[in-house]
Amino acid sequence: MYRTHTCGELRAADTNKTVTLAGWVQKVRNLGAMTFIDLRDRYGITQLVVDDNAPETVRQIATELGREYVIQASGRVIERASKNPKMETGEIEIALSALKILNRAQIPPFTIEEHSDGGDDLRMKYRYLDLRRPPLQRALILRHRMAHAVRTFLDREGFLEIETPYLIKSTPEGARDFVVPSRMNPGEFYALPQSPQTLKQLLMVAGYDRYFQIVRCFRDEDLRADRQPEFTQIDCEMSFVEQEDILEIFERWAKFMFEEVLGIRFDAPFRRMPWIEAMEKYGSDKPDLRFGMEFADLTSLAKGHGFSVFDDAEYVTGFAAPGCAVYTRKQIDALTDYVKRPQVGAKGLIWIRVEENGVKSSVDKFFSAEEVRALADRCQTKPGDMVFILSGPKFKTLGQLCALRLKVADELGLRDPKQFAPLWVVDFPMFEWDDETQRYYAMHHPFTSPKPEDIPLLETNPGQVRANAYDFVCNGTEIGGGSIRIHDPKLQAQIFRTLGFTQEKAEEQFGFLINAFRYGAPPHGGLAFGFDRLCSLFGGADSIRDYIAFPKNNAGRDMMLDSPSRIDDAQLEELFLRTVEPEK
Repeated sequence: MYRTHTCGELRAADTNKTVTLAGWVQKVRNLGAMTFIDLRDRYGITQLVVDDNAPETVRQIATELGREYVIQASGRVIERASKNPKMETGEIEIALSALKILNRAQIPPFTIEEHSDGGDDLRMKYRYLDLRRPPLQRALILRHRMAHAVRTFLDREGFLEIETPYLIKSTPEGARDFVVPSRMNPGEFYALPQSPQTLKQLLMVAGYDRYFQIVRCFRDEDLRADRQPEFTQIDCEMSFVEQEDILEIFERWAKFMFEEVLGIRFDAPFRRMPWIEAMEKYGSDKPDLRFGMEFADLTSLAKGHGFSVFDDAEYVTGFAAPGCAVYTRKQIDALTDYVKRPQVGAKGLIWIRVEENGVKSSVDKFFSAEEVRALADRCQTKPGDMVFILSGPKFKTLGQLCALRLKVADELGLRDPKQFAPLWVVDFPMFEWDDETQRYYAMHHPFTSPKPEDIPLLETNPGQVRANAYDFVCNGTEIGGGSIRIHDPKLQAQIFRTLGFTQEKAEEQFGFLINAFRYGAPPHGGLAFGFDRLCSLFGGADSIRDYIAFPKNNAGRDMMLDSPSRIDDAQLEELFLRTVEPEK
């Protein structure tokens, strides 16, 4: 056998055992009379020692070793004279009696250590080397443990894991599809699924009342830290349920995951927050509740004082930042510049400094001290706080203030990745209006059921209809979301009309689902969790990239495989395709 133990396994209790290890050379230290070799595998590092008592062949081979050589080493476990408490194997070392080079290695392009000297693109090009580093090993081990925990819980609750196809029909709405040409059907295309939404609904029609799948999904959209063109979600659906049934099971699931994987126990129920409350208090439908700084509506107090920035605005809102009254002019100017950035889009920033002996603001010219105090009081300030205020169109302004809230929280160190504040956001709007196309779009997807009491509004005021939808949010990130689905064909047809679909277009795009509903569809609903995001949340990272073995970069390229790439003319001809150069 190549090894009797792993490189992270041996302890002081194994002293005097004869063992064989195999792995990669992390480091070689030649001290003349003695040579020390750090041998690494995914389980850890063990120190090997070659001294004057080692066979001549062993001493000779040790002089040939370099970083990342693959070797097999045999010898006796001995107690280290100089113990290393930072290593789990730091009490022992192996006095070698045999040494064999299994494979030589070129010098790697970056250091394969906890903290590497390689840049992102270089490490992604040599991803197989980057994956040897401990941070990525820990990330993928965590991902494995989480997938195992997901299956354990859902199996216990009676869910069946059922696979759905990757080659499906392209449908509108949502992000762009990735499409796949069909050789056997010239001029026609498959699409890679953005999610198995319609397929899992068909499984409900088929009678599989509790389904789940840890499934790959694909979206051709702009990338960022928590987004990849291919990603994994925990997809779930249930029959004969209402919203409360789903939230109850998956709140228990979330609590199980936190305790099973991280050892964190949540006894109290997760907070439920209506969408409008989340927007008005935090400026986001995925609020970070690890800290306060709730927004206050200042519109009624701010208007009517001759300050046009407030008087001409639809909405005025602000929050109190704790302890920030000590901010200097330079710090306030930096925050003002931040909110003026195109990514945020505000025109300026108003501030109120709250001190023991009074208040001072950037609008003292237009407001009396009592009026400034009233603005500060509505933000529930205390001495030492600083109030930051923005104004403009309501929801745009709330979004801008949300960006500022998170920026200030980062500066104050309030976003501890080891602290978790989960909640459910509920009662989303059913539709959102698009001025450019002059039509409503589904805020979630067109199969989401409206609140029963809001169904009459579909004909008279669609913008006021609330969806039977819910998101699971933690630390400012949407981890999952879902809804109760429409199972009534008449209601589904009404929703399609509201969204601007003709009957013919709805049949063309979703005829298979509409037809299935005619054969007895049960009431059903479900949700999907972003598995990559959940892993990065549990791992305390901002990016999902380290929790995916072979990710793409921000341009959607696989640097290692050099993909996407052109295909030759013969393949294009076989698929009845030709490429057209884009206009410059």
